[in-house]
Amino acid sequence: MREPTRRRTQTTLPAVSGHRAQLRKLFFSIRMLSAASLSAALCAAPVALAADTVAEAPKPAVKSELASHTLLLDVAAAGDRLVAVGSRGHIVYSDDQGASWTQAEVPVRQLLTSVFFVDANNGWAVGHDSVILHTSDAGTNWEMQYRDPELDMPEDPNGPGLLERPLMDVWFRDANTGFAFGAYGIYLRTDDGGESWEDLSFDIDNPDGFHYNAVTAVEGAGLLLAGEMGTLYRSPDYGDTWETLQNSPYDGTWFGAAGTGEANQVLVWGLRGNMFRSTDFGDSWEQVELHTPNNGPLEATLLGGTLSAGDSLAVVGAGGVVLTSNNHGESFDVAVRPDRVALATAKYLPDGQMLLVGQHGVVKASPKGLPNIQ
Repeated sequence: MREPTRRRTQTTLPAVSGHRAQLRKLFFSIRMLSAASLSAALCAAPVALAADTVAEAPKPAVKSELASHTLLLDVAAAGDRLVAVGSRGHIVYSDDQGASWTQAEVPVRQLLTSVFFVDANNGWAVGHDSVILHTSDAGTNWEMQYRDPELDMPEDPNGPGLLERPLMDVWFRDANTGFAFGAYGIYLRTDDGGESWEDLSFDIDNPDGFHYNAVTAVEGAGLLLAGEMGTLYRSPDYGDTWETLQNSPYDGTWFGAAGTGEANQVLVWGLRGNMFRSTDFGDSWEQVELHTPNNGPLEATLLGGTLSAGDSLAVVGAGGVVLTSNNHGESFDVAVRPDRVALATAKYLPDGQMLLVGQHGVVKASPKGLPNIQ
């Protein structure tokens, strides 16, 4: 693992008062526990991030027969193989479309938040401590390419000191060039397949250091980046340059985004069932009206989503909510799973069934996300 390369056009993040910084730190703890652990119980008893301790050296993930049944946050396809990532550095893979799972060899125990494969063999996973992992064998074995667990925040004697800055999403446009995004506006780029990573955080106009939560490719248009406080950015050249969208339709936190499969079309979603759709790559937005099966307004937090090869969309979230669309996101059917277990994301399987990942690991479901009838 090489040392990270840094290039900054500014020397420090904006000064933040000690009181404001502590509040923001606590808010971030609550948000991370809500989105990452997907547990209301944890949200009721948030734990502040360590402020002045140096992170321990990484240790390999512990082998567990329950790895596929504990918290998992993302899943991706590596050819015909499925690979899911989550808590304690757990990475599991399946060669039978989710019927059985094997735990991978992973060099860290950090919570992993996102995984992306550029082909059937090469993939990257990111997570807490700004960890970036790489595999060249379809997810069987992983190596650490990058780790930068602490960020020295503003030079303020009353400030919070060192704050953890997890990475929240990763995307590669080919086997060489990729991008990772995360808390406090962290933005990393590689042009050599992850052998080295350059910190370009100040290349995006984000003076307040808002968190980035999701990046997605938009058909025929570029990349869209979504984060907290309604922040939206787009890149028509797929990551080389970024522009701020000044017309964000919502000032709350965006947790997810997905292209619809149609040119220039993209969805973004977040707290309290808020979802918006653009057909012109973010120039304008329309709210997608979402209702519960009882025809009431949907107020569940929406977390992750997926687009199938046949352009079906699925978005999932807290309380076992599963949204599905067959018209490029113009409207959604809303289902609520009987177990109401929080879900982090979903993936359509080749047979039309759905794979859900979340608080209780991985589970196969019907095309609408409901339990299959035995």
